[in-house]
Amino acid sequence: MKQKNILKLTAAFAIIGTGTLLFNAAAETALASSAKRTQTVPTSYQVSNDLEMIFQKPGITEESGGIANCQVSMDSLNTGTPADTDLTMEEAAEAGVRHLGNIFGVDLEGAYVYMMYNPGTVTFPRAFWSGDVLFEKKQTPESTRWTFMVDAVTGELFNAGHGRQLDANPPLGLDQALEKDCSQYKELARKKTEECGLMDSPVDRVEYNCQGYSGNDPDIALDVIGENGEMINMSFSRYDQEFLGIITDTSLKISESALERIMKGEADDDDQIEKKTAVFEAP
Repeated sequence: MKQKNILKLTAAFAIIGTGTLLFNAAAETALASSAKRTQTVPTSYQVSNDLEMIFQKPGITEESGGIANCQVSMDSLNTGTPADTDLTMEEAAEAGVRHLGNIFGVDLEGAYVYMMYNPGTVTFPRAFWSGDVLFEKKQTPESTRWTFMVDAVTGELFNAGHGRQLDANPPLGLDQALEKDCSQYKELARKKTEECGLMDSPVDRVEYNCQGYSGNDPDIALDVIGENGEMINMSFSRYDQEFLGIITDTSLKISESALERIMKGEADDDDQIEKKTAVFEAP
């Protein structure tokens, strides 16, 4: 029961307000910069062959400054500085945009990609790049956007989201009927997982997690569990069943472990997380 509650809390933190991903990253970076102590967190990476596929086709040039004519730039709120072992801003943007294309099936050519780097936080002690992708040059909370968060070293996806402002005002409160029967959304999650190859094993089951909303878009989150125990969290709009986001198994495990440490009193809000030199492990 305790583990399930932690997972629900983790999902809630990561799903609610997908459009504010960069703001949250900036806030945690600011918290870390004013830290009183430094805690070093050892980090190792399992580099799979799938991740190598991300960079097979070079899509970034100094002349274009972007990916498929995207305009890539550092977000004005960014305060982090990547290490020598980290991906460059352009490489991380390319990885993120390709993840978004695979999962959402969206053509982001001509979009503006605003990047932020974070060396890790108390609640997510792993260095990451996050991106805010829009078709408007100016970022506003109401802008339709796609967001991503990838490992700073490997480009592995941690989470991806789609935020929008609806031209409607659906109820945002809890739908009690969905707590009893959300089979429609379970089938959507299973289908999305299989179509996009989001798991290394066949889907074993899909379970209801929680309900929430982002802006004026009500959502529902579900846990997709694979036969090998892998789990991803997916969210869909309760308004029109639109796919809104995913949290990967790796991201869930990192967050769960960090939250457990906080609950046990092993982490302090004033701790600053620093990443050790990455250790690569052959698959």
